[in-house]
Amino acid sequence: MREATFPSVLDGAVRPAARPLLPLSVRGLVLERGGQRLIDNLSLDLGAAGCTAIMGPNGAGKSLLMRLLHGLITPDAGRIDWNGTAPGHATPRQAMVFQKPVLLRRSVRANMAFVCQDAARIDALLDHVGLLEKAARPARKLSGGEAQRLALARALATDPEVLFLDEPTASLDPASTALIEHSALETRSRGVRVIFVTHDAAQARRVADDVVFLHRGRVVEHAATDAFFPRPASAPARAYLDGRIVL
Repeated sequence: MREATFPSVLDGAVRPAARPLLPLSVRGLVLERGGQRLIDNLSLDLGAAGCTAIMGPNGAGKSLLMRLLHGLITPDAGRIDWNGTAPGHATPRQAMVFQKPVLLRRSVRANMAFVCQDAARIDALLDHVGLLEKAARPARKLSGGEAQRLALARALATDPEVLFLDEPTASLDPASTALIEHSALETRSRGVRVIFVTHDAAQARRVADDVVFLHRGRVVEHAATDAFFPRPASAPARAYLDGRIVL
């Protein structure tokens, strides 16, 4: 697998004029389900560039927060402001890769063609994720790591301004993990804002510029990566990084 160049807006092609989606401002976000408050008065600010890791114990609200930011679910209260754009209008300019990718019952190439009609770009992206030689294979016959790589390539084919990754390397082999991490870093370097959920502290250290730590549906800490890991300021973050159960 060789390094690929992407003939797309990520290489400097001109986007239609539009207000940038960043910075992001979230205020007083609330989400309740079944009488339980899952996101509790959450507030957050993210700048215009970089790669952010969302971390926290199971049930902290990490994946729910990403879905709220992406406009897939609507909060019960609060405000999500993508630099003056509401989540529903921002969604077409974003892409999300889920922990368990949903692929069409078509070939690898046809999955890509569903979102991109540029054959050269499809080939470049499939080559980038190591799937060019499997372009004719049914997507549903790919391994777990290959399926996740296809989902990532398909997301990148939409030329997103913001890329969400929900535990994209959970249970993947080391080679697929390394490729997805490399792609996230390259995507960030091309000006795309990357926001990802991970339980892997080593991965966050390798990839993230900053860490948002959630506990009980709230942001209890938001710090630069090189400050968060050696000196977590909150008791829940210290317990989490020490491998203790966070109550």
